[in-house]
Amino acid sequence: MKVLSIQSSVAYGHVGNSAAVFPLQRLGHEVWPVFTVVFSNHTGYGEWRGPLLPPGDVADVVSGIEDRGVLGQVDAVLSGYQGGAGIADVVLDAVAKVKAANPAATYTCDPVMGNARSGCFVDPAIPPIIRERVVPMADVITPNQFELGFLTDTAPADLESTLASADRAMAMGPSTVLVTSVERPDAPADTIEMMAVTREGAWIVQTPRLPMKANGSGDVTAALFTAHLHTTGSPAEALAATTSSVFDLLQTTLDSGERELRLIQSQDAFAHPRMQFEVTQVR
Repeated sequence: MKVLSIQSSVAYGHVGNSAAVFPLQRLGHEVWPVFTVVFSNHTGYGEWRGPLLPPGDVADVVSGIEDRGVLGQVDAVLSGYQGGAGIADVVLDAVAKVKAANPAATYTCDPVMGNARSGCFVDPAIPPIIRERVVPMADVITPNQFELGFLTDTAPADLESTLASADRAMAMGPSTVLVTSVERPDAPADTIEMMAVTREGAWIVQTPRLPMKANGSGDVTAALFTAHLHTTGSPAEALAATTSSVFDLLQTTLDSGERELRLIQSQDAFAHPRMQFEVTQVR
């Protein structure tokens, strides 16, 4: 499998392509990373250095790959944090070119906008663009529960409302919705869930909630789910494998006492998921 991944890059830590590329490679997939920003570190620190790349420069990189005549080899396009509003045009153009060369290729959009605790933390111009232009072109989207609510103008707060919001999202275009950081009042305390929804069914998995905040874990999740969905063709199996790997990554990071994801130390969890959590079909 070959993945064209259009995301941010940081020198220190693991977010964007700096989080997504290695797990995909450890699974045996070829990744062609295209950077949208080149920062010293992720923005969670409150300060960083390095450039937000102009959309034209990002587009030139994609065009250079196109010049090699290899876009038809791409099986999946992956995008995450977009940095600036103009990057959406570059991503959508790249998706169109890839699908023209390989109609079987898919596009996974991680609609990075914010979360329930921090609210929206991107440029205010970006969320409407993601909702109105990017999501309708995606085959797979991987919002957290907060982002799903924004995309669909809903307030998912339990299983039924989250399923309904996912259905509204699929009506916009995507065929698969992976909802991360699912919280509902009837779930056991100190747990958190992730749910995969398609037109054929819906599956949920529950894990212990770890006492930590991990920048980049959503980027790893989107990458792994895309890979496992392509490999297995099963949303339930992709959900199980992704959850297993990401939980072990987070546990390893927590145990280390470090703030940044212990990506390299967790590589066996990517290559050989323990499949330790039960996936339940809820529709």
